[in-house]
Amino acid sequence: MLHLFCKVGPALDAEAAVRAVKAARAAGDQVVSVALLGHKADVGVMALGPDLWRLRALQTSLRLAGLEATGSYVSLTELSEYAEGIPDEMKQARLYPSLPPEGKPAFCFYPMSKRRVAGDNWYALGFDERKALMLGHGAVGRTFRGRVLQLITGSTGLDDWEWGVTLFGVHPDDLKECVYQMRFDEASARFADFGPFWTGIVGEIEDVLDRVLSG
Repeated sequence: MLHLFCKVGPALDAEAAVRAVKAARAAGDQVVSVALLGHKADVGVMALGPDLWRLRALQTSLRLAGLEATGSYVSLTELSEYAEGIPDEMKQARLYPSLPPEGKPAFCFYPMSKRRVAGDNWYALGFDERKALMLGHGAVGRTFRGRVLQLITGSTGLDDWEWGVTLFGVHPDDLKECVYQMRFDEASARFADFGPFWTGIVGEIEDVLDRVLSG
């Protein structure tokens, strides 16, 4: 999984950017394009595929088209160590998600890690205690089923944080409420550290570029 967050450069070739996304899709990768809000970036591209060289080629093609990356994140789809016993359908959805989900244009992404400080060191807890906390955490998340799709990808050893969290929602307030409510859960309240958030609106790459360029 590759997340790229880009500013529109002065020499943007929108047609070349569109070709880059379509070429990645034609090769078998999933590519989600996002019109971002705020000063951090203009365009987000989320690409999922089995071949790192293909993801690298997409990144290069977008750069040559004039999209200048101001942020990025590299991660892998994975099954949590606490996921033993979940239905095969849920396992497949976590390892091989179908993106973007229909009817959920609101988007946000943030990285996170588990805290490692005296008194609140996640990795000093036993497996059973960690599993119990994560089961409670997951129960809160499931109350948003239908409103929010959450994709958690692993990045320990690959990027600056341990996980990347991508949320798709029906409305931005769905995402806000989901993140807010889950922060009261002990697994987050005591043991979670969060990185920066990127927020935007999912759309086809042509529409995203048109909206970003024309307002």
